[in-house]
Amino acid sequence: MQFIALTILGFVGLELFSYFVHRWLFHGVLWRVHRTHHAARKGGFELNDLFSGIFASVSILLIIFAEIPLLDSSAFPIGLGIAIYGAVYFIAHDLFTHRRFLPFNSPNKLLLTVRAAHQKHHQTAEKQGIEPFGLFIFDYAKFWRKKPSPKTKKAEIETNPTSA
Repeated sequence: MQFIALTILGFVGLELFSYFVHRWLFHGVLWRVHRTHHAARKGGFELNDLFSGIFASVSILLIIFAEIPLLDSSAFPIGLGIAIYGAVYFIAHDLFTHRRFLPFNSPNKLLLTVRAAHQKHHQTAEKQGIEPFGLFIFDYAKFWRKKPSPKTKKAEIETNPTSA
């Protein structure tokens, strides 16, 4: 039970940490790097991707240097939770919302809601930014999306194939 709780802590903890880092550091002193995420992308990668590498390295180090046996370790499940968060983030943020690398569409209401909230954040490319700063922490009632009709989905893809 402790293993599962620590894994969830790693996942939720990274989202909370990411919210605060995004709000006050990425849109603050680290804006020169993060603004590449708010600008039109040239190529497959952006300088902002360095932050994902830093977060991933924390997860990797926690997993590699975890105590044995792993089920008794605190580091391993926290690192695993961070890794799971990274995978979910990559799917929801990079592939689905920003349509990078291997983009896909989905009628899933939760994914559509996350996309709508993140697109609100991207309505400005200014340093001060606008809410929501978290990928999963925001007012879901404000952004809740119904499944798009096939006609709406086709129009969205045709008019905005690489939306922010």
